[in-house]
Amino acid sequence: MDIILVPGFWLDSTSWSQVTPPLVAAGHRVHPLTLPGLEAVDASRAGIGLRQHIDAVVAAIDALDPLDGPVVLVGHSGGGAIIHGAVDARPERVQRAVYVDSGPLGEGGVINDELPVDGDDVPLPPWDVFDEPDLVDLDDDLRAAFRARAVPQPRRVASDRQQLHDERRYDVPATVIACEFSSAMLAELIAAGHPYVAELARIRDVEYVDLPTGHWPQFTRPAELGAAILAAVDRAA
Repeated sequence: MDIILVPGFWLDSTSWSQVTPPLVAAGHRVHPLTLPGLEAVDASRAGIGLRQHIDAVVAAIDALDPLDGPVVLVGHSGGGAIIHGAVDARPERVQRAVYVDSGPLGEGGVINDELPVDGDDVPLPPWDVFDEPDLVDLDDDLRAAFRARAVPQPRRVASDRQQLHDERRYDVPATVIACEFSSAMLAELIAAGHPYVAELARIRDVEYVDLPTGHWPQFTRPAELGAAILAAVDRAA
């Protein structure tokens, strides 16, 4: 099966490198993406917004042979909003959407318009900007490695409003790999009708997998994340 991996903010395709081995070993074709503006620190990010990132994922779907069957989309953090936009654009081509410490972003929502900006960029902020649950298991060495590889995020990706059009997106099964917030906490939010999970609550088939760690499991628990994604893909198959 074809698996398209969409990184979260500040990260490129190589951020999945420790996660993909079990997927490849199982015979799947993996396609980790570097989204527009994330090619290099000195790349231009002017004019790149949420739609351009969604379109890049849609283009990756369209480049695959439909005869090979539907694809699985995996999105980490802000990548969850991006893959949800791609599900909306190509619901008939997606077998399952896997949200890694993330979830689907509904119509009119933004990923995070509170991050500090610098012109067209959202640089990786100082660690004290993040909440402690974000940073669980991200030790000093991992933080240094993350900061060394970080590329500024295009500003508009963080602040553009999600635009959705096809309610067939709710028929595409989803897996939520819950790290920073447990599945029990998400269930409580859904039961309370919290707007943060309103779009997730509308998906008809959702499974939850707990992987307790901070917000970057591809760095803090990569083997376990790879196994969790593989299990979700196997269920999709």
